[in-house]
Amino acid sequence: MRGFSLLVVSFILAYLCRKFLAYRRAVRSIQNHPGHRLVFSPANFLAQLLPKIKNVALGSNHLFNLKHDPFALAGWDIHSSVSVFPDIRTMFMLADAAAIKEVTSSRARFPKPVQNYVALLFYGRNIVASEGEEWKKYRKISAPAFSDRNNKLVWDESVNIMNGLFDDVWAGRDVIAVDHCVDITLPIALFVIGVAGFGRSISWKDDTIVPHGHQMTFKDALHVVTSDFFFKLILPGWAMGLTERLRRTTLAFTELRLYMSEMIHDRQKTEKMDRHDLFSSLLEANDHNLDASTLTEDELIGNIYIFLVAGHETTAHTLCFTFALLALYPDEQEKLFEHIKSVIPKDRDPTYEEMPSLTYSLAVFYETLRMFPPVSGIPKVAAEDTTLTATNANGEQTTIPIPKGTGVLIDTPGLHYNPRYWEDPHAFKPSRFLQDWPRDAFLPFSSGARACIGRKFFETEGIAILTILVSRFKISVKEEPQFSGETFDQRRSRVLACRAGLTVTPLRVPLVFTRRN
Repeated sequence: MRGFSLLVVSFILAYLCRKFLAYRRAVRSIQNHPGHRLVFSPANFLAQLLPKIKNVALGSNHLFNLKHDPFALAGWDIHSSVSVFPDIRTMFMLADAAAIKEVTSSRARFPKPVQNYVALLFYGRNIVASEGEEWKKYRKISAPAFSDRNNKLVWDESVNIMNGLFDDVWAGRDVIAVDHCVDITLPIALFVIGVAGFGRSISWKDDTIVPHGHQMTFKDALHVVTSDFFFKLILPGWAMGLTERLRRTTLAFTELRLYMSEMIHDRQKTEKMDRHDLFSSLLEANDHNLDASTLTEDELIGNIYIFLVAGHETTAHTLCFTFALLALYPDEQEKLFEHIKSVIPKDRDPTYEEMPSLTYSLAVFYETLRMFPPVSGIPKVAAEDTTLTATNANGEQTTIPIPKGTGVLIDTPGLHYNPRYWEDPHAFKPSRFLQDWPRDAFLPFSSGARACIGRKFFETEGIAILTILVSRFKISVKEEPQFSGETFDQRRSRVLACRAGLTVTPLRVPLVFTRRN
């Protein structure tokens, strides 16, 4: 027995010794560039569950929570991370606009590590979780749908959906209190992507009815899938039936696939029309003999899924944060209202042609995206031994070796809160976007060839919804007795609290919408 114990101890010591030597080699390979030295990799599942513990784990949502602080501590706008478990892993986090531009412009040197996107492959291969020729195929198929003609449709449908909210759901009420603003913004965003992207019109009344042959509404199925995908990612199939929430998650995945299949078959059975939406582009690529340019059934559903997720969750959360910021800063809200009045005549809906004149609406929207970028980290990987140049607050530069296989992460909050580019970065100042502003330091849509294909769709929808709502309603934070004694900073922290998800997700935003005279 003693001999066995010695063998086990010897094995453990040898394992730890190899780990230590490998760790030392990793640190030397990057010339001990300043940054985190951790037990658990920030990308590791366990590290996401642990709280922030010095030299152990950075904690969940660490990129958003820490913002530019790690870069200030390191003294450079590129800092490193070397972790030990589950294996030795070296990463560089970037908040340097010039270095980020070099990375996003050099797809061969810094490709996308598609293995990091397994959470987006539940239904099939798609434009986000792909690279190389496969990605080019998906982009070529999807790009024609994001035209100016379709953007006008997006604007018009956004206005129609908001009028449906005002006239049907909020009819006869001057004050509407919501416990969580996402309960309003999620259906709005889903209705827009449904009708403008996929020709699937849903009214506010239809939204609560479960259709024949289904056990959940389309909205609920999509919401559960995007909220609870993590369970399906980490748990074996048999475990998904252990609790009511897990069973509901399994049902939601089944229901969403059924809805998407029905959308495909319904459109295929209808008479062909001259449509210009995203769905038509995807279906056309699935409607001929199999060759290199064809979408298989799984690829078709996989891409429908990814555009549904991107087209509703990102918009819903960004609008929620926008309304929260305007409620917290009534002076900024009043500036926006006065600007809208100066552009849009009284008692008339805004039009798509007026969008370029709504400069303050765009400024408010961009400032929200700066402060709450939907995606905190954009991963890349070094395909070869290379270097990047880092700069610090004093303008000094240093060259950093990037060994082949090293992870390179564009830290969007770190960039967006970098005082080298943004004066008073923690303040809500939409006016900064009314003058010259550092475009290379603003990356809510990524950059380069892999930049978001639906950026204009997203902006058009967001500005239309923001403009028409603020023109009709004043937004304020809901007063609740349990928070009556809080300071403004405490209220701001509470209302703007968020967590990590597929996108940065608001926790609870209780608001009141008061009809303007």
